[in-house]
Parts: sequence; C-alpha cells; structure tokens
Amino acid sequence: MTSRKILAAGAGALAAFAIGSAASGQAAAPTVTNGPPIPGLCIVSVNQAISTSTVGKYLGTRMEQLVAQVKAELTPQETAIVAEERAFEAQRATLAGPALEQRAGTLQGHIDAQRKLEDQRQRELQATEQKSVNRIAQELDPVVRGLYQQNRCSALIDKGSVLIANPAMDLTPAAIAGLNARIQQFPIEREHLDSAAAAAPGR
Repeated sequence: MTSRKILAAGAGALAAFAIGSAASGQAAAPTVTNGPPIPGLCIVSVNQAISTSTVGKYLGTRMEQLVAQVKAELTPQETAIVAEERAFEAQRATLAGPALEQRAGTLQGHIDAQRKLEDQRQRELQATEQKSVNRIAQELDPVVRGLYQQNRCSALIDKGSVLIANPAMDLTPAAIAGLNARIQQFPIEREHLDSAAAAAPGR
C-alpha cells in the first residue's frame, strides 16, 4: 500500500458521512402524494443526523486533516524507497552472488517495513473515525429517546429501511437540531496502535 492508498483508505473511513450527504446530490425525486401520518409510527435517520450535524461535519473536516498528516509522514519514506529501487535496478548488472542477495534483502526489508507502517496508519485512521462516530452516537441517543417520548411514538424505524414516508413522521430534522444543541465539536486525535512495534523503515 502506498501513501496514495492511505488517502483512499481515509476517504473510505468517511463513508458514513458520504452516505448521509448522498441524497442531497441526487436528482430530485418525482413528487408523490403522501397518505396521512400513521399515529405512533416515527422514522429517523441516525446516519443523516450524525453526518449533517455540526459535530458530524467537524469530524469529517478533522478526518481530512488527519489523512493529510499521514500522507505527509509517509510520502518522504515512499519516495526514498522508490529511489532505492531505481538505484538497485541500475546496479543489478554489476552485482552478483552474496552482494546481490544482500542488496535485494535490504531493499525488501525497507519495502516490508513501509507496508507495515502504512497498514498501521490505515487501521489508526479507521479506529479514530469509529471511536469518534461512537462518541457522537452516544450524544445522539438521549436526543432520539427524548423525541420518541415527546412525539408519543409507538415504534421508531430507521429511515434507511423506508422507501417513502410522510415527512410528518420524520424526526431526523429535530434530531439534528437536538444534537447541534448538545455538542458541536470535541478533541479528535489519531489513535495509536502498536506504535512501538511498527517503527519507520531504517536507512
């Protein structure tokens, strides 16, 4: 995996937010006539509430910053390995026996160490995103429970499981407002996993 793939992994870590905002980028759906709201039946999109809330947008921005930091860390090492590979290929014809094996082994060791470091950084980004989303979900939970009681709901269904529903039954806007009032941001730093075991490639 290269630092470019780390960027892709970081973007994948933000998939929850992309899903939440995807609906806004789609073409307008045909107008439908809704039946009357069903008493006691409520719907809410937890994903949309998180992704479009102030704190959810902050998390998206912060994750982009962390991905950029990881790229800045890994790119110089990746560049150095590419240069080392080119030098090895240029000198391969002049090397033989133990010298060739030693040089190839050293290069492979640097490549393996770099891959391990990149894999660790990817897992750290994913762990950071998951931990942060869990924190936001914890803040959202009492908001949703309160809305359930305030609206005298008999059942609360996730909006992702519903194709079309009367907007009057949708508690998502109120959930977003409640989450915004409860929290807007919190400290987010990259998680560190087995940092002592995954040292940077030596030179």
